[in-house]
Order: sequence, then structure tokens, then C-alpha cells
Amino acid sequence: MKLTHILLTGASTLLIAACDPAGPADEAGTTQNDVAAEDVEAAEDIAEGEEPGDADAAETASTDAGEGTGNLQGVADATYALDTAHAFLSFTVIHGGISEYTVHFTDFDATLDFNPAEPATSMIEVTIDPMDLSVNYPSDFKAGHPDIEYETWPETLSKDDRFLQADEYPEITFVSTSAERTGDNTGTVTGDLTFLGTTRPVTMDVTYKGVGSTPWTGDRDILAFNATTTINRSEFGQESLQGVISDEVTIEFSGEFLQDEE
Repeated sequence: MKLTHILLTGASTLLIAACDPAGPADEAGTTQNDVAAEDVEAAEDIAEGEEPGDADAAETASTDAGEGTGNLQGVADATYALDTAHAFLSFTVIHGGISEYTVHFTDFDATLDFNPAEPATSMIEVTIDPMDLSVNYPSDFKAGHPDIEYETWPETLSKDDRFLQADEYPEITFVSTSAERTGDNTGTVTGDLTFLGTTRPVTMDVTYKGVGSTPWTGDRDILAFNATTTINRSEFGQESLQGVISDEVTIEFSGEFLQDEE
């Protein structure tokens, strides 16, 4: 499922410059409000047993250590790869009409060509392997299901004709076709979802979470996004166990993208 444009529009959170009236400035450009703010901050530092300015130094050190920011200023126009060690993708259905049942994909990947100046023109491709699933099933599956040919519940969900049919359809994909900004850090991305051999348009709600870096990735940017959508599985030809499993399926993604090395 190539979470393509998905994770981008939220990124449309382009830099909002805040301008606060601060009173008349002196020749050096310092306003009365600036001086007052500095005095208050220094007093707070002293009250907490710190030297004035310690809080600023700590904040700077925290940012240098990898704390992200929520705008696109300085973000590289580059190709980004999904950091699969910091990415999560799941689908949730309603079981028996009363509870949520969530299954996690454990093998998926994505490539994002990101343009911070025009996020809606960016492209991302995501592929999902339906053969690799993680689901909570502590019981002895074969003991409870002796007539099923598969050895585990995740294998059954992957391969059974009632579910993902991974033997016949070994890949789920999503390819974006358009994007729209809906807020400072949010947007929608519409694209083609191919599942069980059927391709249909799907719109995802996307939130841009920010940009950061870590000491071990050097100067390369890390972008983070959340995305979610709801589909009807019957529209893709899966009509099994209606009444036991909801037709509506909620898909959720959260992950980081690491800028490629030049």
C-alpha cells in the first residue's frame, strides 16, 4: 500500500510567522517588552536555583539532541526513505459489533520525494506485504481450529480466502493522485488503493508531526507523519463474515522518514 502522497499534505504546515506588537524599540532594536520578558525569565531561573539563561541552554541542547520542530523551514528538498524501525501500520475492524480488533502489518516500506516549498506536489510510494502480520492470539490455534490448513492465526489472516488472500495477491499498494491542505499541520491525500486485485480511490487524513534529526543521522532530516482512513472492505470484493466482522476497516499509520544520503 504505497502511502504515497499520504504523508505529505499534512506537511503543508508551511511556516507561520508570528508577529507580536512589542512597543517602541531602542536603537539596538530591543523593545520594552523584550526587556521585561528577559527580567521575568531571569527571575524564574534564580527562583529555581539556576543561573540566568540556563533554561535557554538546556532547550538548545535538547533541540541539538534530536527534538523536532513543527514547521518546514530549512527542510531539505530530497528523497526520504521510511525508517521501518520507527513506523507502524495497522487495520482495525469491529468484532461481533462490540469491540475493536486490530492487526498490525510488520513488513511495509515507502519512499517519499518531498518538496517543502510545495508539499502537495510531493510523491510517496508505500508497499505492504500482507504475508507478515502481528496479532494477539495467545491460545493454541491448531487445537482450537483442527480443520484449518494453516498453522497460526496470522498465517490464516494472510492466506485464507476469507481474509487477505496473500498467496494470490502478494502486495497491497497505495499511489497518490491529489492532495489538499486543511490546516496548519493537516491535510488530505487522495490516491489509488489496490487491495485483493481491486483498485479504488481512497482519501486519507494526514497530520504532519515535524522535522528533527539525531546525532547518528548527521545532517539528514527526519520527517514524521500520521495518517488514517476508513474503507469498506466489500468495495474491494471481501464480503466474508458479514455481521461478525464490520464492513468498515480503519487504517492507521504513524512513522518517520529519513532523508537519503547524497
